[in-house]
Amino acid sequence: MWRFIRYTIYAISGIALGGIVFEVLTLPRVSALRDQNPATTSMIDARIREARNSGIEPRRVQIWVPLEKISPQLQRAVIAGEDTNFATHHGFDYEAIQRAWDQAQKEADKEAKQEGENDSWLPNLPDFKRGASTISQQLAKNLYLSSQRSFTRKGQEAIITYFMERSLSKHRILELYLNVIEWGDGIYGAEAASQYYFHKPAANLNAREAAFLSAMIPNPRTVFNPQVNPKRVARRQRIILRLMPGVRMPQGTA
Repeated sequence: MWRFIRYTIYAISGIALGGIVFEVLTLPRVSALRDQNPATTSMIDARIREARNSGIEPRRVQIWVPLEKISPQLQRAVIAGEDTNFATHHGFDYEAIQRAWDQAQKEADKEAKQEGENDSWLPNLPDFKRGASTISQQLAKNLYLSSQRSFTRKGQEAIITYFMERSLSKHRILELYLNVIEWGDGIYGAEAASQYYFHKPAANLNAREAAFLSAMIPNPRTVFNPQVNPKRVARRQRIILRLMPGVRMPQGTA
């Protein structure tokens, strides 16, 4: 009996190890991103398919710029809103994010009640815990993976994030992130977003404008669309503004 159990454990371990090795061998080589900008992303391709399936001509506005041409205020606001420990973690930081946003939830609830609303800008807590991810994880997902929630997808995301953090500098990860994330229907990257919402280069954004753009990031097309839910965006903007001064910036960034 014990021999059977031991062999079963060996077999399961071998299958699991083989699966991990297969995933590592078949996942994209993120080291190419050190000096190459991706021509497209999984997120952009998905949006294009969605539009075409609906009989709509896909829209894509994206203007690549180096990190040095993106306002330091926007860099700070995005880190404050999405990943407060970006400078110090190695790709994964769920507990720290949860602690920061637990307090933010309390403040948002209070402000919502003062404004006569029963909802705050955060999703309910169990959903938030499942969805919390660092900037590096978000970049891995946006570049290469679907938005589907599954253990397989999260496993792929974890592996890509691991190698991304070891192949790229924080400067480069933040630069890629700010150039590919979605900021509205067909609007990708900080430069396109700044031109669309404020009619100015991303380099010239001030703190309030930066916090406004950062506030939209979790879901700029619906939940945090300023045309649909302006009060939610404004509440999140105010909280990000309060968090910005305490953000530690990575070496080589603003």
